[in-house]
Amino acid sequence: MADAHRETRPRLLALSDLHVAYPENRKIVEELQPGSAADWLLLAGDVGEFAADIEWALRTLSERFATVVWVPGNHDLWTHPRDPVQLRGEQRYQHLVEVCRGMGILTPEDPYPVWDGPGGPVTIAPLFLLYDYTFLPEGAQTKEEGLAIAYESGIVCSDERFLYPDPYPSREAWCWARIEATERRLAALDPALPVIFVNHYPLIREPTRVLRYPQFAQWCGTIRTGDWHTRFNTAAVVYGHLHIPRTTWHDGVKFIESSIGYPREWQAWQQRGLEVPIPRQILPPPD
Repeated sequence: MADAHRETRPRLLALSDLHVAYPENRKIVEELQPGSAADWLLLAGDVGEFAADIEWALRTLSERFATVVWVPGNHDLWTHPRDPVQLRGEQRYQHLVEVCRGMGILTPEDPYPVWDGPGGPVTIAPLFLLYDYTFLPEGAQTKEEGLAIAYESGIVCSDERFLYPDPYPSREAWCWARIEATERRLAALDPALPVIFVNHYPLIREPTRVLRYPQFAQWCGTIRTGDWHTRFNTAAVVYGHLHIPRTTWHDGVKFIESSIGYPREWQAWQQRGLEVPIPRQILPPPD
């Protein structure tokens, strides 16, 4: 994997889907270093599946980067039966928020910071929004129909076993509550200052169109955020989850998928001669 170009000027960097339970990915995190003492790192979720792994990675990175901003991915919120930390749903999320605060890491529950380095100033808005099954597969009109198609094909997200919505009655209810609370915060932003959204899921459906298994898209976001990148003064959207690192443009806004992914995935990229910068440089814009 190609390291981001080392230089002395501060950079705003991004990374997601570290999945540090895999030794190969843990080694990437162990070796990751900033190019400048003033570099920031945006973590767009899926650091790991077990609380101890997540804490190790967050602590390691918080000790190296000037500022770390974390948002949860679905794997971070899993309550795996082998994890000694058996908190579920909102309680698990709040536990991870407190872990971050103890390390000086910013979360979606903190005031939005402003990046004043090269390419700034921009507001960094870390989001926790989840999904609501509205990215329906072809032929489905309802969540129930979409899930039936997924189960019939055998392509089912493990969230259905490990991601609990407690105390909400469903994952979509949790998603809707997060959207409503976040919209109130975003409405108070200074419209003159550009914003970089950091979310585990893409805010729009278009990036999911390249999924090998399109029925998986229903676990990838919500149509209720489909206009956020145009409603707000958006400089970029940083996300992960899809394990397809790339940059695309939608309505003139840059969308940056920043994942490492599973070893079999990034090793396949290497075998094809494709180098993915780890981490991704967001600002100043890379050459």
